[in-house]
Amino acid sequence: MVEYNVMAEGLEFPEGPVAMEDGSVILVEIKARCITRIFPDGRKEKVVQMSGAPNGAAFGPDGALYICNNGDGFLWGAPGGITQPVGGSPTYSGGRIERVDLASGEVRELYRAVDGHPLLMPNDLVFDRQGGFYFTDHGSREARSFNCGGVYYGKIDGSMVKEIAFPITTANGVGLSPDERTLYVAETETGRLYSYEITAPGEIVKPNPARPGDPVLAQIEGFKRYDSLAVEENGNICVAGLTPGCITVISPEGKEVECIPMPDEFSTNICFGGADMRTAYITLSGSGRLISMRWPRPGLRLNFQRF
Repeated sequence: MVEYNVMAEGLEFPEGPVAMEDGSVILVEIKARCITRIFPDGRKEKVVQMSGAPNGAAFGPDGALYICNNGDGFLWGAPGGITQPVGGSPTYSGGRIERVDLASGEVRELYRAVDGHPLLMPNDLVFDRQGGFYFTDHGSREARSFNCGGVYYGKIDGSMVKEIAFPITTANGVGLSPDERTLYVAETETGRLYSYEITAPGEIVKPNPARPGDPVLAQIEGFKRYDSLAVEENGNICVAGLTPGCITVISPEGKEVECIPMPDEFSTNICFGGADMRTAYITLSGSGRLISMRWPRPGLRLNFQRF
């Protein structure tokens, strides 16, 4: 079993961790519908109570925190004693992308639709060097059907958002290669990792509908459900996994480097921090914990990370 440090317990389905310079971590609590800061001594501070439910978080070039808000679209349960989404929520208020000013607590909505199509349940986002951001929409569940989401690109001033790839079944984690020539997207229910060639900010080589498997970088043997991801400095992609709980490290060539088991079936998100970028912060959502551990290799420093 891996060695790890429990930074915080009693969180309500934590995701979206963002490492800070002082060793604290800002994350979202999806079930509690808030943004929380966890300090190295375990102290928890509620930063902002949200309307809807924050799902993913990243700092933008203006120092604000940008949020994928899933609209409180999950119905919660605990099958097997593990907290997890079990369906669609009757309190769902529509997905959107929001800007949060951490100093004042102001929350400003940026986007609720793309090309006239409503956002369903935005999930995760990553900023490029130009200050734009790629984000995923996980899609939404109904009683006996599923609505697909995709991948999108937007600007922080609310002036432009566009579709990059659609449809994707349960699009989840999103990340950029170190040279920002490749966009990675994890697909939850298929356990696939997609790789798209970036030709310009917000532009990719469009998938060929006749060859839908072309963007698939990896589909590791065995049953895995992928959640969020982070990229290592050397270009490896670290994908957090659900049932089984693990972090699967995949090379840029699509080969499994290693699989690190986690003490929670719902190990949902990973991010890197610390002076040498070798501290991994991992959300164990099923048990409501944030853990930290020493990582074998340095993580890639995110654009506009608050270090």
